[in-house]
Amino acid sequence: MIAPGMAFLLIAIVLGIILLAILFTFVPVMLWISALAAGVRVSIFTLIGMRLRRVIPSRVVNPLIKAHKAGLNVTTNQLESHYLAGGNVDRVVNALIAAHRANIELSFERCAAIDLAGRNVLEAVQMSVNPKVIETPFIAGVAMNGIEVKAKARITVRANIDRLVGGAGEETVVARVGEGIVSTIGSSDNHKKVLENPDMISQTVLSKGLDAGTAFEILSIDIADVDVGKNIGAELQTEQAEADKKIAQAKAEERRAMAVAQEQEMKARVEEMRAKVVESEATVPLAMAEALKTGNLGVMDYMNMQNISADTDMRGSIGKLSGGNPDGKA
Repeated sequence: MIAPGMAFLLIAIVLGIILLAILFTFVPVMLWISALAAGVRVSIFTLIGMRLRRVIPSRVVNPLIKAHKAGLNVTTNQLESHYLAGGNVDRVVNALIAAHRANIELSFERCAAIDLAGRNVLEAVQMSVNPKVIETPFIAGVAMNGIEVKAKARITVRANIDRLVGGAGEETVVARVGEGIVSTIGSSDNHKKVLENPDMISQTVLSKGLDAGTAFEILSIDIADVDVGKNIGAELQTEQAEADKKIAQAKAEERRAMAVAQEQEMKARVEEMRAKVVESEATVPLAMAEALKTGNLGVMDYMNMQNISADTDMRGSIGKLSGGNPDGKA
């Protein structure tokens, strides 16, 4: 059976272990010791305050130790406020260290603003030290003689830290360079001039100041490849000729349709006239019968008229048999 004093001692030991576990969990004692060992003075109450403000102490203290070792004058409040604003504290400190090593003037406020703006400030500092090469796709332009010329350019740019906030990105630089290439090729009298001297493209494009308003500074534009494309002028002429052909065919079809319509109209008129003739001929026997009945026409007159009509029909038949020769000779 355990004595009451021994039981109380065991309970005290267990409670002490629990309190120490809670203390080491809530209070980053090891982080505080690491800061002291690195020469960074951070009070234990500051670390507890970070816990209460829902700030992960290691996200602030470790970059602070790194900045102190690099010789940067950065305070805990600056790093904590940037963390609470949603920034990447570690990347900002790395960017400040890189800028300090490269003798680039960059303040913490400027670096934090660039990071909060969504830019990768560390990559920008690295690009300021080591310029980046942007390669454009083949950009096609058409010279004045109608020949298409394709050019690919390599743009060497350096990050402009002062214009990182609000400055345009790589897409704008590529678009402006492409526009300059197209305009330069389009202003050339002959595509051979572009092929013989591609440097004229880069010189013309560089003189336009295409990096204005961007987050970069264009150092050089080099034409990596030039190729000849299609004969756009000949294709346009061919398409124009084909269009003219279709227009001419449409007009001819219109004229043919009008001619057919006129022919149909003439046929209709002829048929109408024939109908009127037949109608008129049908009234002749009636008129003759009426004349005979009234005595205006005699029987002998009628017989003479029939003889003349038969004689006329006979002469017509003979004319047809002789090939239209009135003398009856072949």
